[in-house]
Formats: sequence, C-alpha cells, structure tokens
Amino acid sequence: MAPKNINEWIKTKIVCTIGPVTQSPEMLKKLYEAGMRCCRLNFSHGTHEYHAQTISNIRAAMSGTPNVCAIMLDTKGPEIRSGKLAGGVDVQLVQGSQFTLKHIEDDPKGLENKGDATWVCQDYARLAQKISVGKQICIDDGLISLTVTAINGNDVVCTVNNTAMLGETKGINLPGTEVDLPAITPKDKEDLIFGVQQGVDLIAASFVRKADDVKEIRKVLGLPGRGIMIFSKIESQEGLDNFDEILEVSDGIMVARGDLGIEIPIQKVYMAQKMIIKKCNAVGKPVITATQMLESMVVNPRPTRAEVTDVANAVCQGTDCVMLSGETAKGKWPIECVAMMAEIVLQAEVSLNPIDEYNSARLAQVNRGKPTVAESVSSSVVSTATDLTAKLLCVLSHTGATARSIAKYKPTQPCVCITPSDQTARQLCMTRGVFPRIVGSMIGSDQILNHNVTKFVEEGLIKEGEVVICSHGDTHSSPGSTSVMKVIVSKSR
Repeated sequence: MAPKNINEWIKTKIVCTIGPVTQSPEMLKKLYEAGMRCCRLNFSHGTHEYHAQTISNIRAAMSGTPNVCAIMLDTKGPEIRSGKLAGGVDVQLVQGSQFTLKHIEDDPKGLENKGDATWVCQDYARLAQKISVGKQICIDDGLISLTVTAINGNDVVCTVNNTAMLGETKGINLPGTEVDLPAITPKDKEDLIFGVQQGVDLIAASFVRKADDVKEIRKVLGLPGRGIMIFSKIESQEGLDNFDEILEVSDGIMVARGDLGIEIPIQKVYMAQKMIIKKCNAVGKPVITATQMLESMVVNPRPTRAEVTDVANAVCQGTDCVMLSGETAKGKWPIECVAMMAEIVLQAEVSLNPIDEYNSARLAQVNRGKPTVAESVSSSVVSTATDLTAKLLCVLSHTGATARSIAKYKPTQPCVCITPSDQTARQLCMTRGVFPRIVGSMIGSDQILNHNVTKFVEEGLIKEGEVVICSHGDTHSSPGSTSVMKVIVSKSR
C-alpha cells in the first residue's frame, strides 16, 4: 500500500531482479513494502521450473492485497556467455597469464567440460572465425579484459589484462568485432512462449539492434501474447544508431549500461543515456535505467556517494524506472537496497521544477506537429492541475494510454489510474507518477470518478474541498482515446 501522505508517494518506479535470496513470498512482500513495483526474471540463468516457482511466489505475495506488481521476463538474447567452472567455484584470473576460450560443439555451455583458471567454454560457435589476434574480449560487464594472442581451431588463446575473479555463465563482449548472432535464439523462443503461458506482463528484449528484431519477438508472442509490452534493451552501437526506429516499434526501452559501456567507449554512456531518456519522454514511452546503480550494496549496507548521485541523476534526466540487478538477486542487503533507492528517488523528485518539466514536454509535442485531441486534453489536465493547485489526478483507462499520455508532462500530482484490466494495472507500474487501481467495471464514468474521489477523502489521501482533475474517453471513443477532462471538488459521503 502507498503511504497515506501523497507527498511520500514515489513516482519513479523500482525494478528488482529476483534471485535466490529474494525468491520467497516473504522476501517479495518485504521488497514490495520497501518500494519495488516490478520483478525482473533474468532468463540468462535458471530453468523454467525455477522461474515458474518465482512467478507463483510473486502472485502469492500480492494475493489478497490491493498491491500491484509487474512481472518482467528478461531474455538471454543473442549474447555470448562463458560456461561452467569445476565445482561451481569462482576462479581468479591473474594479469599476464594465458587464458583460453573454448567451443566444444557437443558441450558449448561447459556442462560436462567445466573450466578452471586457465580455460572455460563459451557458447558462440563462430568466435574463432570472427575474432582476430590483437582484439579485445571483455567478460562480466568488462570486469575482466583479455587480448587475443592466438587462434587454434575453435580455441581462442588470450592474455589476461587484469587480475579478477571469474564466475560461471558470465557475459562476453567483443568490442569492435562484428558478429552474426541471430536476433532471437532458439532458447529465446522457448522462453517467450513460456512467458506467454505464465502470463508475464513485460518482455525485456536483450541486444536489440534494429526494428525488425522487435517485430520478430512480437511474432513469436503471437495472438496469445499480444498484450505483453516489449522493452527493447539498447546495448550496442548498432542499437544506438537505429534507436529511432527501435523506439517506434517498442513499448518501452531499457538503457542497459553494462554491455553498452563495453560496446561503446564508457565515457559516452552518459550522453547515450541522456539521449535515450529524452526521446522516450518525448513520446510518452517508459524507460528503465539499469546496471550497477547501487552495485556496492551487493556486499555493503550503504551505497557510495557516486552511486547515490547516479540514481538521482537518472531521475532528474526523466527516467521512469531505476533497476537493481545483483543487488537484489544475490546481495546481502536486498531490502535495505530497495529502501535506500526509494529514499534517493524521493529526494531527487522533490528537486525537480514541474513548470520546466511541463514546458519541455509541451515543446517536444509542438515540435512533432499538431497535437491530437488526446494529446491536447492530456496536457490540459496537467496545466489545469497546476493552475488550481489540485492534489490528485484521476483517470479512467482500459489500456493505460491515457495515464501514460498525462504522465509524459511530469505532473507534480500523483496520477491514479482506474482500470478494469489487471494486466494494464501491472504494466502501469512502469510509468513514472502513475498509481493503478483495479475495478470490476468501467460502466458509468461519472459514478466511478465521484465514488473514487470520495474514497480518496475517506482514505485520508486528500481533504474535503480539495480539487481532483479527472480524465477519460467518452462512451463512443475507442480504447486509448482521451477526450474528456473534469474538475471535481472532493467531498465526503
């Protein structure tokens, strides 16, 4: 439940990666209470049985409560990963030592042939054909750097550039080397179909390089998965080059800074993040900022000052969501980490100037051309709320489009979206400033609005006599159309 003081409502949403330390219903409840609004399931790891249990636990944790939490399936994607290690124990790679990446055709993942401090399997069959001597290879978000010194058959022999620990199934990047990986792997197809069967709300599509990649994923989801939102992860220079076309066919975007910071010069990640967030804000599509946001809290109870500033900066840039990875999947302080992120986010939101935010969004709309009726009504809702010092916004929406359109203008007031769709409610957990409520029916717009505004008074969210700005489509509008704005002065029963 959100705090009764609406000034304490956190507009920016927190995405948590769920792992062994947070999989239980009890831990999931605690994460939600601390501020989590979306559970990310990383399909680079774990079996379908494991993820099915996690999904079941998430639903059990939310059952019997008004709490709404989205479920995100993050695909493995056309990535390259290292294999297993002997005994499942991390090994130390020593600077200057020789280390070999092997591809064993009948065991590319190293399930049987488990590596050690001198070699490990990798799952890209054409690595030896695509890489060349002198090229760099990065492992585990760039924590390990190798230089290729020789190629012997399927073995790529390297020199270790820095001493570091290597764990199992870590991501491998090849900066400056073109690869011919498919947009969707056979595993991805199996995982996507599994996600449809399990009723996930969102797909985080890894390593999207062009619009056709998103369209291919949509085809796999098919008619049964037509309501699932696709968030394209931007992780390469090609993804940046084709960003406009990717954004057009995506429902949202994730700034996946880990791989992006390896594929492009790390000092350029900040500007890439800023560009992506700005363009997503302009069209009202949710954007997630991810990777190493509070990384030190995997082991430490407090973040670094730089991490705090990083989270706050993403909020000030306009991100809809901030994401935690290892911090909540395997860290020692998962609950404290979410609580800390919530505190940082709240402080950053207070620092924003709502007039500047509104004018920026309005200018972006004007630059795109003549606004639609829905656009004009949405911007009017926010400007009217400012003029009348309204306490809340309240919208009725089947699809969530009205709420997302209003949220684009970054209103100071929280926007409560009333919807009959469970899936729409969960998906709105990805949009900044929107707080979904589920109702059984949307028949009778005036009655629903008046009833809920009265409930807001009874719940102590607003006081009698305070203003609520409301919006919805008319009875003849198609879903996603917004044409009505109402000003309601609250009163008790």
